[in-house]
Amino acid sequence: MTGVDVRPRPAWLVFGGLALVVLVLDQLAKAWIVGNIAPGQVVDVLGSWVRLILSRNGGALFGLFASSATLFGIGSLAVLILIVWYHARTPRSVLLSVALGLLMGGALGNLVDRLRIGYVVDFVDIGLGTIRWFTFNVGDAAISTAILLLLLLAMRPAARPASADA
Repeated sequence: MTGVDVRPRPAWLVFGGLALVVLVLDQLAKAWIVGNIAPGQVVDVLGSWVRLILSRNGGALFGLFASSATLFGIGSLAVLILIVWYHARTPRSVLLSVALGLLMGGALGNLVDRLRIGYVVDFVDIGLGTIRWFTFNVGDAAISTAILLLLLLAMRPAARPASADA
């Protein structure tokens, strides 16, 4: 060997392209909601099961730890750096690049809100009657999907080399 690293590199186009698509969709959806739904107005999409309602989230994912937008903005920057660092050091896996691209795009979408307006715009409200889930946005949905994909990847058994006895 010549000392050259011949491992396949991560799928940067998948990673960056997906992050950009999520960021753009997230910001477009939020702009539409802010321009078309009044604060406190509820718009039924699928009956009361899926509704749109404009909400301000000063905390983390699903409104946890409210009133910490500045702290989460700083934390988001660190997370973004870690996502890129991790992606750069992993072998090529399209599924991992998809998961990390979703994570990056969702984190960027929420970071843009925190830096621009001091809170994150949430608007999707799911539930039955008075039993409701946390209000969320496109970026949150991408982050949640990414976490599920990463968990699936972590539980997937590693490929084992063929036995020399065969």
